[in-house]
Amino acid sequence: MVSFRWALPLATAILVTVAAPRRAATQQTAPESVQHGIWAADDWRIFSEKVRWAAAERLDTLPVNLAIAHIARTFVGTPYQPGTLEQPGPEHLVIDLRELDCVTFVENVLALAAFVRRDGASALADSVAAMRRYEDYLRQLRYRGGTVDGYASRLHYFTEWLRQGESAGRLRLVTGELGGSEVTEPIDFMTTHVAAYPALQDTAALHRVRDAEIRLNSGPPRVVLPKDRIALVADEIHDGDVIAAASTVAGLDVVHTGFAVREHGALHLLHAPLKGSTVEISALPLAERILGISTQSGIMVARPQPEWFQTASR
Repeated sequence: MVSFRWALPLATAILVTVAAPRRAATQQTAPESVQHGIWAADDWRIFSEKVRWAAAERLDTLPVNLAIAHIARTFVGTPYQPGTLEQPGPEHLVIDLRELDCVTFVENVLALAAFVRRDGASALADSVAAMRRYEDYLRQLRYRGGTVDGYASRLHYFTEWLRQGESAGRLRLVTGELGGSEVTEPIDFMTTHVAAYPALQDTAALHRVRDAEIRLNSGPPRVVLPKDRIALVADEIHDGDVIAAASTVAGLDVVHTGFAVREHGALHLLHAPLKGSTVEISALPLAERILGISTQSGIMVARPQPEWFQTASR
């Protein structure tokens, strides 16, 4: 089982492990605007190198799902770090390409794919403008309505992350087409485990998170493909599809995320796992891997949509 980005939230809380404080070198002063991130020199280096590599490989000419899978593979070996968004001070947009958790891995790959296809390597000439464009893509993925407005504006539940992605045209949920079944169990893990979330000691933040749970529970039921059916439809899952592992823990929707990729013809998971400590391609095929994990009941599958990745965001 792998923890999410929310330290000590969700799966991390279940493991009863507290994310270690980030190293002092990464605890930089608060940004002038919470909407903008602070870029370490290594973040810009990694970002610009990947954009130039993608341009050289002509990833902008590939189907978007394959471009996403190729970009995701370049992160193999990147250190896993839980709680990458739990920074000191007010909630702000965090830029960190040096260390990833399972959700920031997915977000950064999708944001990179958008930048590569919408802006391209030529946009790197104006570094400030390039940073702002990338930040815009990350905000759209990570925050409700694409706006940083305190801790509760972050999309803490991956079900909401997926639904916002579908509403914005970034993704299409295809789990139902694969034979998934509706799940009606309420989502309320955060507000029923308040002690695990220091930010929820603030009453206003707690109320806003509870409101988000109410909206999630009043919306359409989430659809999950049971783990024993994954092998039957593996050929219908595309490289670059976003994979979300559904949780067996009461009140918790998703415990892990990654991308579908094929290795030697078999469907595997490309992900940032707690076990292994770096981004990797799963040793076992996805269907076989999840059958051995008692905390995961199945998967949700979201397919990136080409239109969002090749049209201007503004």
